[in-house]
Amino acid sequence: MMDRDRFPVDPWNLCETKFGLDDVGVTETLFSVGNGYLGLRGNHIEGRFAHEHGTFINGFHETFPIRHAEQAYGFAEVGQTIINAPDAKVMRVYVDDEPLSLDVADVREYTRTLDMRAGVLHRRIRWMTPSGKEVLVEDDRLVSFEEKHLAILRLEVTVLNADAPVTINCQLINRQDGEDVYGGRPTQSKKSGFDPRKAERIHQRVLEPEDYWQDGVRSALSYHVTESGMTGAVVADHLIETDNDYTHRTLIEPDIAKNVFRVQAKAGVPIRVTKLVSYHTSRGVPARELVDRCRRSLDRAEVEGVERQFERQRVWLDAFWERSDVRIAGHDDLQQATRWCLFQLAQAAARADGQGVPAKGVSGSGYSGHYFWDTEIYVLPFLAYTTPLWARNALRMRYLMLPAARRRAHQLNEHGVLFPWRTINGEEASAYYAAGTAQYHINADVSFALAKYVRATGDIEFLHREGVDIAVETARLWATLGFWRTSDGSIDGEGEEFHIHGVTGPDEYTTVVNDNLFTNVMARFNLRFAARTVREMAIDDPEAYRLMVDRLDLDPAEAEGWERAAEALHIPFSPALGIHPQDAIFLEREVWDLEHTPADQRPLLLHFHPLVIYRYQVLKQADVVLALYLQGNHFSDEDKLADFEYYDPLTTGDSTLSAVVQAILAAEVGYQDLALEYFRESIFVDLADLHHNASDGVHVASAGGVWTALIAGFGGMRDHFGELTFDPRLPADWPELSFPLHWHGTRLQVTITREELRVRAGDGEPLVFSVRGDAYAIGANEEVVVPLADQGPVIPGKPSLKQFADVRREDGTLLSASVPTVTTTIPIIAPEADVEHGADV
Repeated sequence: MMDRDRFPVDPWNLCETKFGLDDVGVTETLFSVGNGYLGLRGNHIEGRFAHEHGTFINGFHETFPIRHAEQAYGFAEVGQTIINAPDAKVMRVYVDDEPLSLDVADVREYTRTLDMRAGVLHRRIRWMTPSGKEVLVEDDRLVSFEEKHLAILRLEVTVLNADAPVTINCQLINRQDGEDVYGGRPTQSKKSGFDPRKAERIHQRVLEPEDYWQDGVRSALSYHVTESGMTGAVVADHLIETDNDYTHRTLIEPDIAKNVFRVQAKAGVPIRVTKLVSYHTSRGVPARELVDRCRRSLDRAEVEGVERQFERQRVWLDAFWERSDVRIAGHDDLQQATRWCLFQLAQAAARADGQGVPAKGVSGSGYSGHYFWDTEIYVLPFLAYTTPLWARNALRMRYLMLPAARRRAHQLNEHGVLFPWRTINGEEASAYYAAGTAQYHINADVSFALAKYVRATGDIEFLHREGVDIAVETARLWATLGFWRTSDGSIDGEGEEFHIHGVTGPDEYTTVVNDNLFTNVMARFNLRFAARTVREMAIDDPEAYRLMVDRLDLDPAEAEGWERAAEALHIPFSPALGIHPQDAIFLEREVWDLEHTPADQRPLLLHFHPLVIYRYQVLKQADVVLALYLQGNHFSDEDKLADFEYYDPLTTGDSTLSAVVQAILAAEVGYQDLALEYFRESIFVDLADLHHNASDGVHVASAGGVWTALIAGFGGMRDHFGELTFDPRLPADWPELSFPLHWHGTRLQVTITREELRVRAGDGEPLVFSVRGDAYAIGANEEVVVPLADQGPVIPGKPSLKQFADVRREDGTLLSASVPTVTTTIPIIAPEADVEHGADV
């Protein structure tokens, strides 16, 4: 799916061998570096021809009033968007006063490499100037995983064949409120048109200057954010190493700092300039104090030495890959793409440290830097099974959001909490409630992620101290949001069911419906988990239970009510079609004929009004199928196959969250070739820009889903009921799949071939796992080998819309498929006979 001449296959590196302007936004994303707190887009150091000159700090945001065309009670009132922090990447090179500008330069050699073992972006250019000077330019870029607030940019220039004057112009620029002489305002798309996936633009000044100063080669800029009240500071030091003569000049203003080195370069004598940069932000600390923090960060790094920072980065990543690397034998292209995805997860989450994991990490401004439920469902499993501390930090973000979530639930007349669909500061930031606030399932998603973390780690202390607040408060919402209905007309309580109405599931092409299956299934889990947690606390940790009861004013009878509601929760099912409807009226809609929808009308959300889409059976992303995976222990194999075959032809894949889930279920039910097809679509979603918006940042949730597709889809791993199980589905042309898992403090290395599953345990307590129903015990530093008779069922091809031919609903009406059309003439109603038999499928 990639141009392999330009981006050659390399299992440990993403390398670019040709400079291109046509896809500069995409390559800025692909070559971004970050650590979860600070992110630098892959802009070239010349500071020219950027799609977005991005420097992003997790949680550093501005707020603005949401202006609704028509206001109503409870609508979100304050929007939030990530801010472009001052840009420290600029280090311009001039030889004979000729600037290095890649669009016109005579470049004889060009490579740019993201080294995923070293955690460094390296670029090498050999440039011939108009006067015949041959110049070697090499630069490195590192955002430290060890030192959260530190970035290092290192540039080395050597005139190879002559003496020449060289100038290196290093800058700090506040791009949020302006642009330098080369233009390139942030968050400004090169393409016009509506796209809700992009960040909002704020036209008034955002960063108000505070302290700014120059001290020798050290520059400082600091700001407070106009509306959100946040503060931020950046301080940069400049170290020059050369045997050439040079002078140093500076400029300092509120929105720009320059350190200019003028060098009389001798042939073959290198000039190295290293820029050490520190960023600090806060929601309440004065900017001046943040400047002091930056200074201390730089002082510490300089005492240790620059080379030591590069060494520490490599050591950190060695440990990361040891506990995270997934190896696919015989497919270096998939191996490269897999490691790129896993590296992006580290860059998005490693040093989030109690902040959320934004949908784009810190690689771009897409989705305004917001946190979604994507983190809990798609990213947190990777964190929990490889680096549990990161998962705990991500869950603490939700714990810290509880006060705002309580206010939101109260505003919507519910008890407990309601987590926002999209947010930075904990308040709902989505202006479109139908696809935003109505996604009540987020409550259950957060509780599900909490349970998964506790299952994987055994961290009961966190559950009893903070996690239980999430479980209890989310369960309370379902108890008041849902209602009881007697299904058979009796008055003695027999046949009572618990229903949840007026919600939106993960599929945003169907909104505000009754009894969305995903929501009901996940709410059932949430209610049971909360009830079990408080009951076990009362027995196992009475002191923590007492504190929790006092803190949350919990009535012990609440748990009984949650269990009763969970047992009675209505799970839609259609006997006529033999499937689980996505919601109460989903099957009453007409079927959207995706097979005959023109490619230029995709994605649907950019070409059709929501009301058009809402009238059809068509999915933006997997909904029921996601429920089948997350709560697979509550569905039979027959249910999963029937549901998958029904919904797969209706799923557009307009969301990058979809293909990974479809890959998992396709593998489980037997569509193994299709599973691999969906997996390849997922793994290259950014690397091949399959959704045409990789320029806005990495699809972090999709990257997390890639890990899940490998481990749960092809590896067949599940953890239902807190039990570790495997049922592998190795693709036919994969010789071997190997991955580490951390289960209750013990590292397991799982290796799957077509003939066997092998598990090796590291240090830790003895564990039990099962393979296709048979249990196996393993002790510390032991290995268990399990023979495999096969790789599960195999079904050729893929489900098609043709399955709807001659299919009737419960009421006897015929399903038919069509594509919405725009008419310029008065439509003529078809003869009655044609209507009865429906359109051709």
